Parts: sequence; structure tokens; C-alpha cells
Amino acid sequence: MQAYKLPISVLVVIHTADLLVLLLERADHPGYWQSVTGSQDPGETLLQTAVREVKEETGLNATDFTLSDWQIQNRYRLYEEWRWRYPPGITHNTEHVFGLELPETRPVVISSREHLGYAWLPWQEATEKVFSPSNAQAIRLLAKQQGSEKRPANRE
Repeated sequence: MQAYKLPISVLVVIHTADLLVLLLERADHPGYWQSVTGSQDPGETLLQTAVREVKEETGLNATDFTLSDWQIQNRYRLYEEWRWRYPPGITHNTEHVFGLELPETRPVVISSREHLGYAWLPWQEATEKVFSPSNAQAIRLLAKQQGSEKRPANRE
């Protein structure tokens, strides 16, 4: 097992065509909602990291759906409370953004070690609920790419 995480991660925005977005609530910080995230393992490609993290955090097989690399990188300062997970002196992480489109919402299987629950929300609500600014930005970009900034999502 690796002692420290690499300061390279993925953010995978899982959504439907009508812009319902899957969010997960962190077990280590109740009230912190986010999309799928995770650090790259040594030797993995970013695509492999995205597929692995989606499987670990939701039980979904990303290769069964449309997984796309948005070619976006966000560099941000690591939250102080999580810096112990990285090598000494590491203060920043580079996050690579992916999107995973599902044909409709579906139940997911969360890891109780990592998450307390999940919710499918319209993109506008998801943007407001996530704690990470880069996650909110990615969800807004999704809506813009779909031409849906003003169109409300259908809720099931």
C-alpha cells in the first residue's frame, strides 16, 4: 500500500442528458457533497483513475457509459485537514476533469468508508450543494456545454 497519495487527481461529474447530477456526501466530513474524486495511483493513466474511482465510489462501470476527458486541469491548494495524506511539503493538487453521461439516473452502491449517501440533483442545485469551487465550476460548464444554463432539469 502506498504511504502517500499522489497530488494528481480526477473529478468525474456523473450526469444524465437532462442534467441531473450525482453527488456523494463525504463520510470524513458530513455535509461536504461532491462528485466522484480520487487520486491517481502510480502507473495509472488518468482515464484508468477515473474508471477505478467511479467503480469504487458508486459501483458503476464507467466503460458501460460515455466517459469523456474534458481536457481541463485545476490546480488548487490542498485543504489543511487532508494534507497529511500527501508527502511532506506538498501543498497543491492538480485535478483533471471528466464527465460520465448515463442514460438515466440509477441507484449506486456507495462505500460506507468513503460516503454517507448520494443524491441525484438538477445541475443548479448540485452547483450550490458542492463544497469545492472547482466541482461547482465543472457542473456549470456541463450545463453550458449542453446549452442548458436556463433550462430546468427534469426530476424523477
